[in-house]
Amino acid sequence: MFATLQDRLEATFKRLRGKGRLTDADIDATCREIRIALLEADVALPVVREFIGHVKERARGAEVHQALNPAEQVIKIVHEELIQILGGDTRRLRFAKTPPTVILLCGLQGAGKTTLAGKLGRWLKEQGHQPLLVAADLQRPNAVEQLEIIGQRAGVAVFAPERGSGVGDPVDVARRSVEYAKSKLYDIVIVDTAGRLGVDEEMMRQAADIRDAIQPDEILFVVDAMIGQDAVTTAEAFRDGVGFDGVVLSKLDGDARGGAALSVRYVTGRPVMFASTGEKLEDFDVFHPDRMASRILGMGDVLTLIEAAERAFDEKQAAEVADKLKTEKGFTLEDFLAQMQAVRRMGPLSKILGMLPGLGEVRDQINQIDDRELDRIEAIIRSMTPAERADPKIINGSRRARIAKGSGTTVSDVNLLVERFLEARKVMSQLSQGKGLPGMPGLPGLSGMPGVGGGGRKGKKGKSKKQRAGRSGNPAKRARQESVAASESSDAAAAFRSPLGGSDLPDLLGPSAKAPDGFELPKEIRDLLSKDGQ
Repeated sequence: MFATLQDRLEATFKRLRGKGRLTDADIDATCREIRIALLEADVALPVVREFIGHVKERARGAEVHQALNPAEQVIKIVHEELIQILGGDTRRLRFAKTPPTVILLCGLQGAGKTTLAGKLGRWLKEQGHQPLLVAADLQRPNAVEQLEIIGQRAGVAVFAPERGSGVGDPVDVARRSVEYAKSKLYDIVIVDTAGRLGVDEEMMRQAADIRDAIQPDEILFVVDAMIGQDAVTTAEAFRDGVGFDGVVLSKLDGDARGGAALSVRYVTGRPVMFASTGEKLEDFDVFHPDRMASRILGMGDVLTLIEAAERAFDEKQAAEVADKLKTEKGFTLEDFLAQMQAVRRMGPLSKILGMLPGLGEVRDQINQIDDRELDRIEAIIRSMTPAERADPKIINGSRRARIAKGSGTTVSDVNLLVERFLEARKVMSQLSQGKGLPGMPGLPGLSGMPGVGGGGRKGKKGKSKKQRAGRSGNPAKRARQESVAASESSDAAAAFRSPLGGSDLPDLLGPSAKAPDGFELPKEIRDLLSKDGQ
């Protein structure tokens, strides 16, 4: 959603980098670009004015002019001001001293209240609570049935004594739900109320009557983040007509410009508490202003990524996999499949990679990642027998044909998966044992291979300048160097096996890759060594 704003801000800050000193003209030009970027993102004008005013005031102060890197100081100021605009500290739910805690959801029709009720219920259940969803939207056709289906998918109980579709009293349903929750020991009640296509007196009166009947501990206003400035107008109307304690942004995964998220907190004075970032029930989390500000500035969101990984990966299983990697052959395709499924539980790959810092320039490539490729990999692995998953090297031609047919893929797809798995397992095993990457300069492994590592720029015949410069002009010393290089290359060639587990690869390293047992110095060098007594 914030892609356009992020691109504009990155382009603006790129012009600042490299300047040792910022003048007032530089600061004015930067603030002008930021103002344009915010207005294009549909941020409310009063918000833009205050934001730019604070940035200018701080950018002209001592913290920038006395800094060693003034450009980074300006970026830091923009980041901190974005956090303040978004709400400062993270706002958590307030729970009642005596259960149940009552949460009332309100908002326009189509904002996603019913789906969000299920998401909130599922999230609270994961936190150890026993939530109850209440179908108090008796206006919209099939709203009760929709909430029952969502509650079943989320594993959360639903209180729905009336079938709705214009029949029943929502105030009475809400009142009875609280008594029902007390009798059944539910500690949280989430009331889904009716919405309208627009703000009207009847809607406000009904929401106010439900509020007075159940005295909720939290009133959450659900707003569609894609409707731009109308979100701010609607939020003001609900604040004045019903009142609410916090805002929930839905559809943050849309392609709108995102101005509502930056405006609604400032205009209403109420914090954004939760954000819905997708259609699935698990696409829901607490809204963190500091993390959102980091995403907008292209700094990534590593903390959210870590939290998602902690939820998706089992700590005991991860420790077992780490032990298996130390032996290389202990890590099987079955383990790989389990780890891949854990990654998928974190969400789409494009979303995961989008949380990493510094990947803004390749956003288009990230967005083109197709998660169906993981489905094909899973299908291939599941078409293998347990023995084949444990030892992929036994997979011969006939087995590959059978696996390809069973998974609906091609033999080349099976070949590619097996080859990549074996290569990756070898590298991970070496890393887990502290041996470093093969061929990397300064690390054990294949550092003796010609044309690999070395750290210098490649020159003629595949060797770096550093390699060619290190060759001695003394014939005797040069002979010893060649002998050592030949020995190292031989060791490297022995370690370099076919990814399919077959015989050694062809002699890619030339004559120098052979073992130096039969190595013999030229006659001229032997004569020179005998004369020097060496």
